[in-house]
Amino acid sequence: MSLNTGLTTLHEDDIARHQAVAQGLVTRRIILEADDPASSTPLAGTGRRFVSTVSTGGQRRTRDVELIKTIQSVHTGDPLMSLAQHALLYRARRASQVALAVADVFARQTDLESLQSRNASAPLAGEEAGRFKALLSASAYVAAFTFAAYLSSTLTGEGEPVEDGAEPDFLFDTPQDALKSMISALDKTIAGAPDDPALTSRARAFARVAIEGLIGRKARFTGLAAFENAHIRLDQDDFTLNGFDVAPGAKRKPLVMTFKKPEEIIGNHIAKYQALKLAKMLMAYDFDRQMNPFVELGGFLFTFIGDGMPGTGKTILIQMLAGMLNDYCEVAGYAFHYENFGVDQISSYQGKSGQNCKEFVNNVIHPRAIGFGTIDDVDQVAAKRSDDRASAGQHEVTAVLMESFAGASTVVRGNCTFGMFSNYPENVDDALRQRAGARWLVDGPQTEADYIDIFAMLVGKNHKIPLGEHALFAGQEIKKAVSQSYEAHSRPKEEGLVAVWEHFEKARGAITTLADVGAYLHEIKLAEPRFTGRAIKNITDAIKMRAMDVELPDDWFRDAASFMHRPYDEKKAMIEELRGPVTLPMVLQEINRYADSEFRYTDKSDDAAVNDIIRRERQRERAVREIEEMKRDGRW
Repeated sequence: MSLNTGLTTLHEDDIARHQAVAQGLVTRRIILEADDPASSTPLAGTGRRFVSTVSTGGQRRTRDVELIKTIQSVHTGDPLMSLAQHALLYRARRASQVALAVADVFARQTDLESLQSRNASAPLAGEEAGRFKALLSASAYVAAFTFAAYLSSTLTGEGEPVEDGAEPDFLFDTPQDALKSMISALDKTIAGAPDDPALTSRARAFARVAIEGLIGRKARFTGLAAFENAHIRLDQDDFTLNGFDVAPGAKRKPLVMTFKKPEEIIGNHIAKYQALKLAKMLMAYDFDRQMNPFVELGGFLFTFIGDGMPGTGKTILIQMLAGMLNDYCEVAGYAFHYENFGVDQISSYQGKSGQNCKEFVNNVIHPRAIGFGTIDDVDQVAAKRSDDRASAGQHEVTAVLMESFAGASTVVRGNCTFGMFSNYPENVDDALRQRAGARWLVDGPQTEADYIDIFAMLVGKNHKIPLGEHALFAGQEIKKAVSQSYEAHSRPKEEGLVAVWEHFEKARGAITTLADVGAYLHEIKLAEPRFTGRAIKNITDAIKMRAMDVELPDDWFRDAASFMHRPYDEKKAMIEELRGPVTLPMVLQEINRYADSEFRYTDKSDDAAVNDIIRRERQRERAVREIEEMKRDGRW
């Protein structure tokens, strides 16, 4: 077991060590348990059983528990078990093994392991004996919780089980005792199941009832604090324990989305090209090292913002990137998690919106999966901090996103990326917007050729209308289109930035050195106060990304062994061989691309404010005119 950044990985040999004990638990066991006060004989003419008035709460009786026989009794005519029967038996035994392995982890994380070894040589006394007993009970609790959580996670079934089983007669002396009591309760719950679906449903109901019962008893135990923040992962069974979460190890739903191919996107050349590169970059992530060579070498895109008019293709871009990642992950056998954070997760309860947002971030950054998180219409979800009309929930989301994207505790491993999308990026908080490392202008089709291409693609083939003089999709050839798009940024486009550029060229001439670049950046800062140190970092990251503008060959992703399953150092060396130098034209293009976006947002924001003032003044003038008319008519 390796402890790595808070994540403990359970390996198969740690689980196999407990197989003999677990096998004994699911075969024949004689268990001492609390006596059931209810008589087994029903009262004649009623649906009730006789209950003695004499208290027998302290009495215990022995009971033979043979889980294998109980499971086999569902189909008495068949000597072989059905798939559902075998699955339950196997999962019960496996749950016992995992629970004992997790109890071992708990013992190592606390003083329990050292106390156990000392108690073996000479019985502990006094305060140490009390602490030993408390920690042993806590480890029994952890084992019982893990057993129930594992069954809940790995037994397949649709929706919530309708049955309610009896709560186990929990024993917390040792982990083995705890598991005996759990298996005894499972045996009771499934006894008499009429068929396979009922068998599985009752077992899932048992797991639910057991978890509820355990959560209710948690306060009785001391020493559980060490386990609260534990993150334990068993990759073979896709099982995760995050402390005592009420729904531990919930399986991720399969991704349901209409994927789009790159050729189905017309225009948006730079955004499409960077999305294609980003998908391949993410697949360079190394699960053993939990690091991506692109993070180390530079050029990894952790956050980006895509803005453009409604209908220019932001949604289709998300579908394309998610589709590519999904396909690559299927080839490599990796888990892929896509999640969108939307307005439906803004809650009226104080603090709940922030919790929802943090859960969204944690799901995406999970180091054992490739993650893609989107915040669509981010201007509606996250409020400007100066906006007093926004809800408390929107302000909570802004704070969580700012802390998650570039906070003191942010760790970029290179297994996930976050995209914010908006039709009105000027309404996004300045500090949150600047945490977006890249700016994708999603402007849709632009040229005449783009409009011919998009119409020809969308109209389909059910026609005989001639194409005319046009080379279909020639303008969408990605390399050519991207180089033209990048070259277009050799000079700025936004009016405010053009003025800075022209003033600089008149005063100092052409930009040829690093000192000239720094002076130009300073001039931009004087014209646009939002152009801070973080803006410079984002620009340099974009420049590094351009230097790493390596086209990872498609052959690397056709099978897992060519690149994705190679050791980290080999991946890094393969990528380094493709890296190119940083050039001055590249530097200027990236400065102008980023600064153009800042001026564009500022101009939009200013224009909106000016239009609002003009509208109010017109309303005021109209009101004055109407008041004068009403005074003349004697109606005022």
